[in-house]
Amino acid sequence: MKVAILGATGAVGMQMIKCIEERKIDCELKLLASKKSAGKKVKVNIAGNEKELTIEETTNDSFNGMDFVLGAVEAEFSKIYAPAIVKAGAVFIDNSSAFRMDKDVPLVVPEINGEDAKNNKGIIANPNCSTIITDMAIYGINKVSKIKSIVASTYQAVSGAGVGGMKALDEQVEYLAKNSDIPNHRISSLMKDEGAEGPKFESDSFKYQIAYNLIPCIGSFTDNDFTTEEMKMQNESRKIMHLPDLKVTCTCIRVPVMRSHSISVTLDLEKKLSVEEVKKALSNVKGVKLVDDQKNHLYPMPLNTTDKDIVEVGRIRQDLVFENGISLWCCGDQIRKGAATNAVQILELFL
Repeated sequence: MKVAILGATGAVGMQMIKCIEERKIDCELKLLASKKSAGKKVKVNIAGNEKELTIEETTNDSFNGMDFVLGAVEAEFSKIYAPAIVKAGAVFIDNSSAFRMDKDVPLVVPEINGEDAKNNKGIIANPNCSTIITDMAIYGINKVSKIKSIVASTYQAVSGAGVGGMKALDEQVEYLAKNSDIPNHRISSLMKDEGAEGPKFESDSFKYQIAYNLIPCIGSFTDNDFTTEEMKMQNESRKIMHLPDLKVTCTCIRVPVMRSHSISVTLDLEKKLSVEEVKKALSNVKGVKLVDDQKNHLYPMPLNTTDKDIVEVGRIRQDLVFENGISLWCCGDQIRKGAATNAVQILELFL
């Protein structure tokens, strides 16, 4: 089996390599990136065989002979290379937003709707990271009582903005630690212009300072005043969970956490479930770990899910607004289950 990773040098691409190694998937691997990265060497261990691979520059001919291509690039590049991938006869498992809402492209979380992957025309889409983590936390509940609506707030780690997001948080925290006299821990927007050393609050990844701050805007605003990131929760969940009438209101917030997204979720269900019934529904769900022990203060946290494929769910309680409502809190690593691992799991459906 021949597998190419498109965007192999980015955070998600590198995690895809790690997932293939961990899962001991026996394949011939090709690593593709931009011209700038071409020629770099990467050591891999594929099914117990250690080897050194050379990053290749991506062209339309790069996909000839491939069986699968895992995409870890922005939507614009996915759209550019998708025709060549399909023409080469490979299946394109794309992590970008380019094809998620295309009616001819299955949008897949293997544990939830893995059977949809087989009905593809050469492209399979990986959902948005927050959508994957949220849907993983609630699909077991949906099996017991149909979900009518969701109210959610996401607390998204800086790694969701890529390597640049993590670098921005690191640099800003380090700078403020060395300059503890800065009022209110605010990095001046004029710092660079004034000739002072250190990062500006504005980076390539964030419009505002992220260290010791929250930014309640991820994506661009749409006509209904929600952002593109917020609308993904509704639009993608409808497709993944086969709930065409599902209603979702969502607020997405960037938080100064390095890795692993957290989501506060309230569900309005078709029939009322007790907390015990919800916990029972979640207790044996593949890919989900119930962490809910009030007495011992055990609940999901980003640090506990970092670099893991499991989605933790806890703080389960009867909602005080919806008669049939359930509220919960979940956490999951958006680079792993929210992106790379989910794509590799889709690949495994075909093995």
